[in-house]
Amino acid sequence: MRDIGRDEEDVRTVAKIIAHVAPDVIVLEGIDYDHEQSSLHALQARIAQAGLMYPYLFSAPPNTGVPTGFDLNANGRLGEPTDAQGYGEFAGQGGLAILSIWPVQLVENHTELLWSDFNEGTPPRAFYGPEVWDILRLSSTAHWEVEVSPTDASPLRLMIWAGTAPVFDGPEDRNGRRNRDELWFWIERIAALPEDAPFVLMGNANLDPYDGDGEHAVIRALLSHPRLQDPAPQSNGARAAADPNHGGPAELDTVDWPTNRPGNLRTTYILPWHGARVLDAGVFWPAPGEEMAHLLGADEDAAGAHRLVWVDLAHSGPSR
Repeated sequence: MRDIGRDEEDVRTVAKIIAHVAPDVIVLEGIDYDHEQSSLHALQARIAQAGLMYPYLFSAPPNTGVPTGFDLNANGRLGEPTDAQGYGEFAGQGGLAILSIWPVQLVENHTELLWSDFNEGTPPRAFYGPEVWDILRLSSTAHWEVEVSPTDASPLRLMIWAGTAPVFDGPEDRNGRRNRDELWFWIERIAALPEDAPFVLMGNANLDPYDGDGEHAVIRALLSHPRLQDPAPQSNGARAAADPNHGGPAELDTVDWPTNRPGNLRTTYILPWHGARVLDAGVFWPAPGEEMAHLLGADEDAAGAHRLVWVDLAHSGPSR
């Protein structure tokens, strides 16, 4: 809210990029949650000033900054960001939000699911006592299932999350295991859906199929899931910024991190159900000198390291 009120450069840049790409539905990460959604309404207005009006918005309390009452990082101090259910200096910091031209309705909220209640989970039980497992949640930010209702088309389910980074922990590998399980949760959920159900999995997995830290096998399992298809969004900007020591295809990268720390990676995914008709897909990451490259700023970091990923799906309505 402070940054929007000050009209900070990153706010202006984000608003301009969103207005330029003009998605019908967009999921945003790193949006502070407040009870009256004042911050989200302010951002909605800022995007409208840039030329795109979203009449519908949705958000719900994330796990970020929610205190656990335990010293999870075992440093002798309580109440630190690493001691919360999800990393955060205050409750609601860096949550998720949805802006849409169509109505949005919450169908399932899995944000408060306990890690110990997830049967496929691999938590570091030996590192924490049983009292921690009675309260520790699986989701580091949020896991939502919402429905959007396009004009003249059936409702479409969106399965949305943001995974923790599989780093910044110790020998217990809490973040690595959690990142894996936050992804594996969706594999279990997809199996429970009716065979012909239309849905789209959308989120920042914080995990690349080949490079960087984390259990690459689980994201590769998701990308090859028979109920999903991978439109493989790409960009010329990512191709131009390729890291020479990486094994994955550079053109699919979605985040511009410093070389070797950990370098550019593919972390953000939009995966429609196998029966969807994909018209096009891409990442807003123009190469230097290309049209609209100026929106990224002189250092290509004006909107942050992550790039906007989009997929265009066909439906029976008049819009995309």
